Amino acid sequence: MGWNDEKVEQLKKLWAEGLTTGEIGKELGVSKNAVVGKAHRLGLKGRPSPIKRTKKEVKPEPKIRSVVDLSAHTCRWPIGDPREPGFHFCGKPSIPGKPYCSEHASIAYVSSNRSSKDEDAA
Repeated sequence: MGWNDEKVEQLKKLWAEGLTTGEIGKELGVSKNAVVGKAHRLGLKGRPSPIKRTKKEVKPEPKIRSVVDLSAHTCRWPIGDPREPGFHFCGKPSIPGKPYCSEHASIAYVSSNRSSKDEDAA
């Protein structure tokens, strides 16, 4: 079934009323994809998506400014130059029994699994 002048006018009217493409398609006896395609070809003004997206609130982690702000369970990795105003400590949860989070522990601790061959070659 094709588009005639009457259906095109009805599409424009329903589109302006804010009906969804599915609702318009049911009204006109066409698929919602046919409605989207025809609306695009007619240059009808786009509308916001009917899908409601929830924004996840991303709270910035507070910067721990001094050693006094640290606890036994926070990463003590220093960030920046202590002589500069932006200096702070990581403050993420630390690995139990270690002073650093997993990210900084992987930098701070070097595995001693090297064989004696590696040491002899150096």
